[in-house]
Amino acid sequence: MMSISSILLMTLLTLGITKLHAQETVQVAQQQTVNSQQELIDIFFAAAKTGNQEVINEFLKYGFPVNVRNSAGYTPLIMAAYYGHQDAVTILLKYGANRCARDNKGNTALMGAMFKLEWAIVKQLRQVDCDSNANQTGQKTAAEFAKVIGQEEKFKSLFHVK
Repeated sequence: MMSISSILLMTLLTLGITKLHAQETVQVAQQQTVNSQQELIDIFFAAAKTGNQEVINEFLKYGFPVNVRNSAGYTPLIMAAYYGHQDAVTILLKYGANRCARDNKGNTALMGAMFKLEWAIVKQLRQVDCDSNANQTGQKTAAEFAKVIGQEEKFKSLFHVK
């Protein structure tokens, strides 16, 4: 017969193994959740990049965060503006996209549109002045960015800047 200490030792080992297995199961489930969330973010960014209004609307209709960021700090608005999808920009703004959000390099959606010469989108985004904090944080204003990329005159003419 087994002694009480042997039974106790086997019970403790069994409980330890069960606990380890439970922890592994939780970690796998958490990783799957993270992967699923990242897949949704990737789909949303792809929709913004390609101007897929139907997908953008569906995501936002069900409460997807309009200002979600990717690893470069881009928002869907920055992507849609840069790739020239004015209708997607309009939808994102309707759902409260932050037109003043800056990516990891300090650029806004307006700057992305300006770089790609998407002047209709630039005008749409410029309805809110995002430059008030730029100098305090050491970032470029829209006018300074226009000068850097050689679009100062076009910028000035659009916004009647001297």
